[in-house]
Amino acid sequence: MEKLIITAAICGAEVTKEITEIIPYTVDELVKEAKSAYDAGAAIIHLHVRKDDGTPTQDVNRFKEVMTAILKVCPDVIIQPSTGGAVGMTIDERLAPTELDLEMCTLDCGTLNFGGDEIFVNTENDIKEFAKRIYGRKIVPELECFEKGHLDMVLRLNKKGFIKSPMHVSFVLGINGGQTGELRDFLFLKDSLPADVTYSVAGIGRFEFPLAVASIIEGGHVRVGLEDNIYIRKGVLAKSNGELVQKVVRFALEYGREIATPDEARKILGIEVQDGKGM
Repeated sequence: MEKLIITAAICGAEVTKEITEIIPYTVDELVKEAKSAYDAGAAIIHLHVRKDDGTPTQDVNRFKEVMTAILKVCPDVIIQPSTGGAVGMTIDERLAPTELDLEMCTLDCGTLNFGGDEIFVNTENDIKEFAKRIYGRKIVPELECFEKGHLDMVLRLNKKGFIKSPMHVSFVLGINGGQTGELRDFLFLKDSLPADVTYSVAGIGRFEFPLAVASIIEGGHVRVGLEDNIYIRKGVLAKSNGELVQKVVRFALEYGREIATPDEARKILGIEVQDGKGM
């Protein structure tokens, strides 16, 4: 079984300091949390950025500032900016970080009812436009699927040439409006993948660690982090992203999965190493 790639989603766009004090907003806070995750074993940092007051932003200069600072202390880590942004942002706003020299970024593959009147819109034409710009910049997309219909969209657009092989899919399960995070949901999605597609699983809230174990056993990869879950165990807040990563590392070693370094993750995901990427 190939080595386990751990992605750390260190802050997201929704969690605030009122929920947990350690959620990072400032550049220094984001660097500290990225370093804690990297030191614990994360090969990929899934990155949202905030203004210093915690407001989500897709400002390309903020991304550049944060990425440069992270790479000073984690020089070989893969930084994966989000193109999801926040509800209500335009396509151009969401794609702003792709102006930088990235190795990876996310590509959301379907629309979600987030709750109340909030709709996270990703039409078929949106997905095609995102794919066109991402591949045009020679960036590897992580194809985020929140339910089976999103995966079906990915496979259909792959056949039509809009989404290219090799593909790396991220199942984000347990979020409002998407597929739940029970074991049956994970297995249904995993078994719906072609054999040559790599995948990672992000369980939201209480689903984070059970799905991490399932993916470890089944040969997939894992995303954890404060964006998805703020607890290290029931009722106990995590002290850092690194603590969440450490727990996954312990699970992996129990089940005989070695942890992939960033360079090993690049090989698994088909990322071509290019000078200057990530800066």
